[in-house]
Amino acid sequence: MATAPYNYSYIFKYIIIGDMGVGKSCLLHQFTEKKFMADCPHTIGVEFGTRIIEVSGQKIKLQIWDTAGQERFRAVTRSYYRGAAGALMVYDITRRSTYNHLSSWLTDARNLTNPNTVILLIGNKADLEAQRDVTYEEAKQFAEENGLLFLEASAKTGENVEDAFLEAAKKIYQNIQDGSLDLNVAESGVQHKPSAPQGGRLTSEPQPQREGCGC
Repeated sequence: MATAPYNYSYIFKYIIIGDMGVGKSCLLHQFTEKKFMADCPHTIGVEFGTRIIEVSGQKIKLQIWDTAGQERFRAVTRSYYRGAAGALMVYDITRRSTYNHLSSWLTDARNLTNPNTVILLIGNKADLEAQRDVTYEEAKQFAEENGLLFLEASAKTGENVEDAFLEAAKKIYQNIQDGSLDLNVAESGVQHKPSAPQGGRLTSEPQPQREGCGC
């Protein structure tokens, strides 16, 4: 039986990093399930999620590793940084301590990923404006000084959650197109998938379905 074509052209590996309780797992759940987890348990080690998106007409499968923010898990989670095409670095706009720790997270990301890894800074819990402890302007300046993409989002309302994952993917795809990301390097965090099996026929036309059992 012939192997069916992949329904995506690329796989991008993402990691989500940041302090405990900033909403990393809730962002992942909102993105993959389009739902908010009110009682989001703290991640032990690493969680995993996937979703297929589209960038410039290309279907891309995101493989997203959600890492624990607690210090005691750092040794475990650091091993997941390698081979990440994108890193979402999250802080809580209502807790300045989570913002103050970004430099440490960024150091890990820079040291443990490849030089072309796209890092996007997310200020989560944007729905809690009345409790804001970190201004948009200072976070934006931090991002600009460190060459990061930046936006504020809310895992609760879904605001900008889609954009966060998409903007990072657009930048990664752009890096592939302009040649700055070498897909032949194992640590690139990107796998290119053929759109049809080896020796198969490439076609954009849907194939007719046979009547009866398709097994």
